[in-house]
Amino acid sequence: MVLLRRVIGDALRARRQGQHRTLREVSSAANVSLGYLSEIERGQKEPSASCSPRSATRSAPACPSCCAR
Repeated sequence: MVLLRRVIGDALRARRQGQHRTLREVSSAANVSLGYLSEIERGQKEPSASCSPRSATRSAPACPSCCAR
């Protein structure tokens, strides 16, 4: 069974890498810790509700946009 958080993490990582951005760049732009973003990409944590809108407004990959695919 594939976990939704794993699918979200894979989509976020693919989008970040497609933009040739580092975890550090995205975490700084989204104002979240690098470790937290890494855990999200690896499917170990789910993005919080407050994290996704913040990411969208700071030009970082946002969960809602990647889930729409």
